[in-house]
Order: sequence, then C-alpha cells, then structure tokens
Amino acid sequence: MSAPTLRKGTLGTADIAFFVISAAAPLTVMAGVAPIALLLGGIGAPVGYLVAGITLAIFAVGFTTMSRHVRSAGAFYAYITRGLGKPVGIAAALIAMLGYNGMEIGVYGLLGSATADTAHALWGVDVPWLPVSLLGLLLIWYGGFRSIDFGAKLLGVLLLAETGILVLLAGGVLLDGGGDGGISFASFSPGNVFVPGMAAVLACAFAAFTGFESTVIYRREARSPERTVPRATYIAVAFLGLFYAFVVWSVIQAFGDAKVVQAAADDPGGLFFSAITTYVGPWAADLMHILIVTSVLASLLAFHNAINRYGLALAEEGVLPPALGRVHPRHRSPYVAGAAQTVLGALVVIGFAAAGADPYAQLLLWVNTPGMIGLMVLQLLAALAVFLFFRRVPHQEGALRTVVAPLVAAVLLTGAIGLVSYNVDLFTGASTGVNVLLVSLVPGVFLLGLLLARRLRRHRPEVYADFAAEPPEDSPGPSSKPVSTSVTL
Repeated sequence: MSAPTLRKGTLGTADIAFFVISAAAPLTVMAGVAPIALLLGGIGAPVGYLVAGITLAIFAVGFTTMSRHVRSAGAFYAYITRGLGKPVGIAAALIAMLGYNGMEIGVYGLLGSATADTAHALWGVDVPWLPVSLLGLLLIWYGGFRSIDFGAKLLGVLLLAETGILVLLAGGVLLDGGGDGGISFASFSPGNVFVPGMAAVLACAFAAFTGFESTVIYRREARSPERTVPRATYIAVAFLGLFYAFVVWSVIQAFGDAKVVQAAADDPGGLFFSAITTYVGPWAADLMHILIVTSVLASLLAFHNAINRYGLALAEEGVLPPALGRVHPRHRSPYVAGAAQTVLGALVVIGFAAAGADPYAQLLLWVNTPGMIGLMVLQLLAALAVFLFFRRVPHQEGALRTVVAPLVAAVLLTGAIGLVSYNVDLFTGASTGVNVLLVSLVPGVFLLGLLLARRLRRHRPEVYADFAAEPPEDSPGPSSKPVSTSVTL
C-alpha cells in the first residue's frame, strides 16, 4: 500500500486566496500599523499601499508565468533553483524556512498581547500573555493537523469577518460625509505623496503584503493549478493593495485631512477604534477588539500551513529528516512537520517569556523582522530566476512577461528591501546592535545554505542531483524525479 499524500484537487481559487490574504492579517495591519504610516507620511499614506501593490503585481506577472512551467512542490526554492542554480535554490529554501517561521512564531507574541488588550478593554480583566500564546499554539497545531479544506473554510469565515468590520467602518465614514472638511481626495495629490516620509511609508506598506506569494505552496492541493494559482495570486495582490489604500483613505476622511495626523500621534493604537466608535457605534469598537484576535489566529493558521508544506517538500527532497515528510492517512496533512513547527514555536515563545521579553515589542517585532526581510529577498531571487529561466528554455511566452516584468520587479524589490532595511528601527524599536543582528540573519542563513549545498554535493550527491527536480506528470509528489533543467553549479 502506498504512503498517503496531500489531498489533490481540494483547493479552488477562493480557498488559496483566503490562505494568502489571511496571512497578511488585514485588520491587524490596518489597526496596528496604518496609524504609524500616517504619522510618517501624512495623508499621502494610501498611495504607499497602492505603490507596493503595483510593484508586487508586476512581480506576479513573471512569477505566475513561470508557474505554468514548474510543477515541483518546493514553491519559491524550486523556481529559484530553475533560474539561479541548485546552490542558490538550497540557500533560498533555508531563507524560506527562516521567513515563514519568523513571520508565524513572532505573531504568537501579538496573539498574547492583543488578547490581553481585548480582555482589558472589554471586561477590565488583566490576562497574562504567555498562557494565551501557548493555547494559541495548540489551536493552530490542531487547525494544521486537520485537512486543508477545513483550514480553508475556517479562514474564509474569519477573513470575511475582519474585512467586514473594516468595510463597516469605511461605509459609516463615507455615508456620514466624513469629518471636518467633508470627503477629500487630497491624499492622492502630488504635494502630499512626494514627501520625505513616504520612503518609510513604503517600507510599512511592503511589510503589509508579506506572505502573498505563498499561493504556489498549495499547488499540489489545488484544482487545475495552472489556472487557480495565478488567479489566486492576482486576486490577493489586487485585493490587498486596493483594500489597504481604501481603508486608510477612509480613516483619513473620518478625522479630516487637517486633524488625522495629530489624532494618530495622540493615540495610534486607538485611531481605528475611535473612528468606528464615532461613525458606527461603541458596539462596533468592541467587535473590532474581538476580531483583531481572530485576525491574528487566521494569520497564524495560514503561515502554519505554509510552513508545514515547505517542511514536507524539503523532507521529500532529503534535505530535512524523512519523518517530516509523513502525511496523515485520514486528514492528508503534513502532521509531523506541523508538530515539529509547533514545538519550535513553543520553545521560542517560552524562551522569550523566560527572558522577560515584551510579547509585542520584542517577541513579535524582533522575530518578525528577519522573517519579513527573508520573504522579500525570496521574491527578489524569484524575479531574477524568472528572467534567467526563460533565457535558457524554449517557450512561447511574450517578452513582457519573461523580460520586462521580472526585471522591473527585481529593481523595485531591491529598492523595497533597501527601504525596509534602512528603516528597520521603525519595525523593531530596538538598538542599532539588535537591528544589525536581525538584518544580518538573512544573509547569514543564505551563506549557510550555500555551505549546505556544497556539503550535499560532496557527501550526498544523489540528494543534490535531484533537488527541486520536476515530478512526473502523474506523480503526487517529487519522488521518482527526472533530471532537473536547472543549472548545476
């Protein structure tokens, strides 16, 4: 009897889009980060989210074009291997593990602090953050243990709830005619866009899209992946870019162009709650508090599922221990990889708690930052890989998709990584030494990956030779691989 595999043909376009958008946690990003963007860039902040969305849409053009030519389960590292060679692909795989684990594990600190804030705001109860975070680890483990369609349905409900409350806020503001001065479109005028703080706004905006590229991770479980994966990618980028810009602009209208920056300075954490209380009612503010917690849970589950599938793919490649490649016979989930990821998360969370760290300012921000930069570096490497891949293989794709889009995306992503790295103190609030260490983790892991590739080539040549190779057309996984078309360096 053959070993169980992931459940094929389960996820449609909407399901994959739910995973990607949920990972971005729109409500948490808006209520928690958008006020900082307003402080940094003024009323032109909505344009920053549009620019980030356009940049990532350009990246998606080449990325999704290449997805029609790559069937490997390895997602980004498979693409990068095809274009840039096995050493860079193996290094990219380690950066992916750093990126997705960093983005998820740090958010357990946010879960603890957000739940504590909600309990205090609604009931005046002080809740310790560590038990909440540990309970969250168990809930997310169970969500990942269950079948992928269970996770898709759950995320669909949670995502509709968190976006619904933001639509309710925007609708209340617009129906009431806004604050002082009425409805204004001054946010989009050049004088308010080309300001010194816009570079920092762009850094915040790019961070708000983190994880959008994870659509290809679900290729093996998608229905008609050649169509559903590109569609889900475009839907996620378009929705996030337009929705973020619209919501931030609506909140500006709630206070008025002349007063919103001061309101954000006076109470950044309460800006959205104040607006929804005024234009919808106190009950909506209470509901928003609760939905921020569920938004964080949805983000955790989305990243957890992505990490598990990366772990599964790397175990099947022979890079990680084979046990991580086991799939549950009933739920068809990578349950061993999920358990290992949960244990890793628990160790990091407990370690930060034992050190007396703040769950938000240190566990969330310090762990998320290298994860965020790592995923942006993956996007840059993938853009370069798209260009080089189509230079070497025969194809019928147009130059706009295979030359212009990936090169433009590479230039823009390089700028975005530079902005985030230069403004890293906005994300961490830490000392220069801590910031240097956090940013250095990404190139450090990349170098470690290159060394691992060298070791595999010398001591496990069969694993190195088959890394990220294409599976046969009828294969559910990457076993029995033919020779890869990537460059062997």
